[in-house]
Amino acid sequence: MDSPPVHEWLSDSYFDFHGTRIETRDSTPTALEFSRLVHLARPVVFKNATLPRLLHDKWTNEYLISIMRDEPISVAVTPHGRADSVVRSTDKKLYFAEPHIETMTMNELLSSLGQDGSIEEIRYLQSQNGNVYSAMYFSDGPEASPSEFESLREDIPSDVPWCSEALDSMPDAVNLWIGDDKSVTTIHSDPYENIYQVIRGRKLFTLLPPTDSWALQERTYSHAQYNRPSKGNPLQLTPSSDDPNVPGALPPNVHALQVVLDPGDTLFLPAGWWHFVRQSGLTIALNYWYDTEMGTLSWLMVRMLRETKTVPLADECDDEDI
Repeated sequence: MDSPPVHEWLSDSYFDFHGTRIETRDSTPTALEFSRLVHLARPVVFKNATLPRLLHDKWTNEYLISIMRDEPISVAVTPHGRADSVVRSTDKKLYFAEPHIETMTMNELLSSLGQDGSIEEIRYLQSQNGNVYSAMYFSDGPEASPSEFESLREDIPSDVPWCSEALDSMPDAVNLWIGDDKSVTTIHSDPYENIYQVIRGRKLFTLLPPTDSWALQERTYSHAQYNRPSKGNPLQLTPSSDDPNVPGALPPNVHALQVVLDPGDTLFLPAGWWHFVRQSGLTIALNYWYDTEMGTLSWLMVRMLRETKTVPLADECDDEDI
């Protein structure tokens, strides 16, 4: 695929300047320190960054089951662990497929995780709509923003104080994630400043800066969603390769950054950065999305890097290009 020379020049220049180094800090930043990091728009890992009321040792299976009891929660279910990804249907056509959403108890979810081959379908708590706190919680009050995780709100801070002070705003969404190594978050980027803290387990991020957007060969796909098949007739779908870690998936002059987050680690992921996420073992994490300032020159540059070429329809592309 031919790319405008300016895109490759920007990509190479950014890499020459920064390399694949990820800055790691050993303490919680002040609001002023964090505001400078937002200005730089480069990921940073904070070791042992503290959040009010968040006690990691408390988050055992036993505690979660006891506090949530039989409350129903919405869980994504797929046959392969890749929710919100490109898959090929039995009609040989590629679709962007959303997961089937099934309600279950916390006990049922946790009991299905970490099983070796005994669970045919993969379950992942991965709601992205503010499943703990939404924007309405901050604008209209708790009564206007009920949550399936109401019982856990006492254990989950509603915001990241040093981030809220630096950005002069509250989060647009706070999400709880619970899954195991069978679930993968396919590569994408978000228009949010993202604060992501691991409570338990380990998250493995593969990151690409906005300067590498040209290399990802975006496509527009028809939409599809998994529905529960009848008993004994499991859904059969073959996903396309959307893993940037597969050899040859990216051009040789694109350099992914690898980040491992252990319990207590917090990743600042600036708006516009591409990320592909896996986990090791049963993993619990929180993320806080803060709206980015979309009128700045830096955000316009992110848009330019992504939008100066037309995104083709998948049906107009050869299979080998997918």
